[in-house]
Amino acid sequence: MDNLDRLKLELNNKEYFTDDEYITFLDENNLGNDEIYNKANNQRNLLWTVVDVLEAVANDVDLMRKVETEFATTSDAVKHINDRIERIKNRIQTIPDAEEEYSNISLFWTRK
Repeated sequence: MDNLDRLKLELNNKEYFTDDEYITFLDENNLGNDEIYNKANNQRNLLWTVVDVLEAVANDVDLMRKVETEFATTSDAVKHINDRIERIKNRIQTIPDAEEEYSNISLFWTRK
């Protein structure tokens, strides 16, 4: 499965945007759309891409209500999308960053 397909899966295959627009979101988060999805290396960036897509949708609630018709009011739609964004951000915080280096040596002195 490539990154574009995995992004669509994470978005429950909702067609908020076109494939070209999704590819732009992926590129902005350093993910190639046709690269094979690798959870260990790509999960954080993919979830940030999902957050970017949902924030773009949150800026146009009418777009969201066209795709998801279960909301009776605009405020329900806004609340749902903001809750989802928060859940994803919390999930991102639990994923260790592969690029972080840990050390048992702490910095005691610095120059000014």
